[in-house]
Amino acid sequence: MQTLRCATYEGFDAKVVDVEATLTKGLPSFSIVGMVSSSISEAKERVKSALLSNEFRFPPKRITINLAPSELTKSGTQFDLCMALLIVLNESKENFDEWFVFGELGLDGSVKENIQLYPLILSLAKQKCISKAIVPYDALDKLSKIPNIAFYGVKTLQEAIEVLQNKTTTQQFAQEIPLGYDYYEIDGVKYYYIKEYKEDFLDVKGQEIAKRAAVIAAAGFHNIILEGSPGCGKSMIAQRLRYILPPMQESEILDLAKLEVLDGKEPSFKPHRPLQSPHHSATTASIFGGGSYKARIGEVGLANNGVLFFDELPHFSKGVIEALREPLQDNKIRISRVNAKIEYPANFVFIGAMNPCPCGNLLDEHKECRCNELEIQRYKNRLSDPFLDRIDLYVVMQNIRSDDKSSLSSKEMHKMVVSAHIFAKERGQKEFNAKLSDEDIAKYCTLNEEAENILSMAVERFRLSFRSIKKVQKVARTIADLVQSDTIEKEHILEALSYRRREA
Repeated sequence: MQTLRCATYEGFDAKVVDVEATLTKGLPSFSIVGMVSSSISEAKERVKSALLSNEFRFPPKRITINLAPSELTKSGTQFDLCMALLIVLNESKENFDEWFVFGELGLDGSVKENIQLYPLILSLAKQKCISKAIVPYDALDKLSKIPNIAFYGVKTLQEAIEVLQNKTTTQQFAQEIPLGYDYYEIDGVKYYYIKEYKEDFLDVKGQEIAKRAAVIAAAGFHNIILEGSPGCGKSMIAQRLRYILPPMQESEILDLAKLEVLDGKEPSFKPHRPLQSPHHSATTASIFGGGSYKARIGEVGLANNGVLFFDELPHFSKGVIEALREPLQDNKIRISRVNAKIEYPANFVFIGAMNPCPCGNLLDEHKECRCNELEIQRYKNRLSDPFLDRIDLYVVMQNIRSDDKSSLSSKEMHKMVVSAHIFAKERGQKEFNAKLSDEDIAKYCTLNEEAENILSMAVERFRLSFRSIKKVQKVARTIADLVQSDTIEKEHILEALSYRRREA
């Protein structure tokens, strides 16, 4: 009996599948067992045709292919090549256990690319359970960017056989990524960034407070809500913030490419963090992921390491807003179904944009608000206090004036964020300030005596919760990083407190 290795998805991660084959005496038959989907069952006809059209003899025996472990549901066309090779090489005395094989077979024996291969193999690489693999030649450009794996690209079934029989040396080892992008290195880790600003903050005139808050949010990965009249620039700021976010590690770029594939896009391998902006009419399942049988990733998971933007925040359903509390707090989303429990990473900057009232004119100096007190209160009450307690920065936008001018560009703001990022990393900090644990807060968020006194007074006056106190400290830490200050001083705490939501 021969064995090769392949993989399938279980939730967000790949699981190794051992593909075994036996050819025994009996009535000729071909069966595949091990909780397989229809896409794998259909592989029997593809494998038969590929073998017969390439002058291989299809054995007149009882052929049984087993995909283990049996309790794991398998799906995908990546098992085709594996099964064909096991049938051809079943009598070989060589051991192929260490080989991973991926590829869909054409009826003529050609090996075709499967769009799911990249996230599948990347997940295996992160688990450190794969060292060499036979893959479709057309997929090498993408797959070769995954480090520490020797890839053998094949175009046909015959080439794959020659690789296993050591009759060819065709291979391509993983290359270091990405090439052509600026980076800096701290403690052996490279951080890549790209000076490309498709949408520039120069387009946002005025709104100096909001732009300052945007720099703080970007530098520390802080959640932010922008409140203001229609057309004052809330969405403009949210859409531009992704371009000034901190540089990305190689692992984050690979993860982003994986998410792009899962979202049906071609991976770009650019150090640009993602932006997901679901409409307020989107369903809970589309935002958080789900499905009755196989849970799929949603907008929250796709925003990992990037930005999740909710425009017209109060118009989202109450259930969606309250469910958002978990990923905002834990940086992960859990989906529970009868068949499986799945956990997705969800480490993102949340940006919410909202009007001050249903008609939007409450803060406008020139337009009259058409809402009564009850309507305004009902509108505000759609955001609960526990949800708002998870927001680091709450900014009320300024009124638009005819003499408003452009100030900072995205390039200048990005430079400030990069400088703060380097300052934080050089003190040994692993996480962004907004994601610091209680232990890290005690270690890195050091306040001088004046700052401690200010914070103590604020706790008494505003009755801050424990979560709010920590958030003020973390925002103040980011403000201190922007000016390269080792300790949090009085002015940093005061500015951090100024971004708290004012009670109605």
